[in-house]
Amino acid sequence: MDKIEQMRLLIRVVDSGSFTAAARTYDLNTTAVSRAVSELEKRLRTRLLNRSTRRLSPTAAGVRYVEQCRAIVASVDMADEEASQASLHPAGTLKIHSYASIGRRYVLPAIQLYREQHPDVVVQLRCSQQIPEMFDGNCEVAIVAAWSLPDSDLVAQKIGSTYSILCASRDYLARRDVPRTPADLQKHDCLTLDVAELEANIWCLEGPGGTIDVAINGVLQTNVSEMIASGVRRGMGIGILPLFSAVQGLLDGSLVRVLPDYTLQKMHIFALFPSRHFVDAKTRTWVDCLRSFVPRAIQREEAVLLRCGDGDASRGERLDSHGNAWFQEDMPNVPA
Repeated sequence: MDKIEQMRLLIRVVDSGSFTAAARTYDLNTTAVSRAVSELEKRLRTRLLNRSTRRLSPTAAGVRYVEQCRAIVASVDMADEEASQASLHPAGTLKIHSYASIGRRYVLPAIQLYREQHPDVVVQLRCSQQIPEMFDGNCEVAIVAAWSLPDSDLVAQKIGSTYSILCASRDYLARRDVPRTPADLQKHDCLTLDVAELEANIWCLEGPGGTIDVAINGVLQTNVSEMIASGVRRGMGIGILPLFSAVQGLLDGSLVRVLPDYTLQKMHIFALFPSRHFVDAKTRTWVDCLRSFVPRAIQREEAVLLRCGDGDASRGERLDSHGNAWFQEDMPNVPA
């Protein structure tokens, strides 16, 4: 029997004035209750009860100890109740980590939608390009984009899949001509993402004829995809942009899709969290929100890509500087 249960029994013995009454309350035998109190006294090296054949009464030390036990047991019961409620009602602080690019495009608008549904949850959002330490209490859910994930003790829920496309500015293509085939890329300045999973100067394109590897002339390498997008807009060359980074530029005309029959770098978006057992309500409902929101957001992006490919950018004026307003047709609560 643990110490807290021994304290509960001692309180009941003092309140009822007998081992028998306390035993009846907890569906135990009298011997077990007497033994529990004796073990407390032995550990404390202090007599807590005066015993006689007629009655029990606490000693002076026992009176003080029982009052402390009442406070301790009440705190434990309150903590248990609060923890139990956490599995039922989303409340408290939800600590989220996200890659910066998907954080801006997907996670932030999803947070707004989530908080409209669960106003008792306060969100802490941290962004970086690394998977955080998930077992130190500083992050409850991480949203990352990857081709695959390393083996770990984390639970991974796939919440969507997307891909990248080749883009350039109109000014760059006016100076250097438009590539007509993958082989034409070898004659162009290319902006490449410098990450361990990719060969810096080899682009793997997927198109009607399957997969083709192209050796390119990498004039700029960077480890941040937003830098590639900025360089492309500045006319520095052709770059690989995630679909969510390219949509706004395609709609407002600042970007042109290059080799529109080809895609690159298919990737999955995952929600990571430490355990699938006893997941609290705010984590469970947040992951559910992402699994509903992100696929629909990607579908909107793909629809925009098709519309631009057909020469229809008529809805471009409805976008803000982040390109979020096009979410609103079927998701009116998602921020513009």
